[in-house]
Amino acid sequence: MKNNQTGSVLELFISIKGHPERFGKESITLDESGVIDDKYYAKNSERSILITSTDSYRLARENGIEASYSSLGENILIDINPYGMVPGDRLKIGSAILEITQNCTICNSLSKVDDRLPKILESSRGIFAKAVNDAVVRKGDKVDILK
Repeated sequence: MKNNQTGSVLELFISIKGHPERFGKESITLDESGVIDDKYYAKNSERSILITSTDSYRLARENGIEASYSSLGENILIDINPYGMVPGDRLKIGSAILEITQNCTICNSLSKVDDRLPKILESSRGIFAKAVNDAVVRKGDKVDILK
């Protein structure tokens, strides 16, 4: 596989059952069922890990919406744009290999940030992936989009 684009992990987040806010982490542990300790762990392998680019937050800002990191629901925030990837494509984050499963569809939860956000981020909210191998992802890890 040839590397086409390289970046890094800026932030990591998990959701905890019973808490509306998301929690920032220095590292997250991944396996075939998703992000261990996340409330969505083992719920749906096709939607187990959400990866978002800083480009999504930039797009929101350009439209007058200030959204803090994690408000798009991501587990992994990266500084490169992976949205051109399609199901089956892979990326490497640190020692983790992730396979893209689907584009993230817009949900009503984004309206809690701003009513305009679902329309603005219609195809730029993020991508879902599943872990191909068990691994720990850390803030600062290198991200390689593999083609």
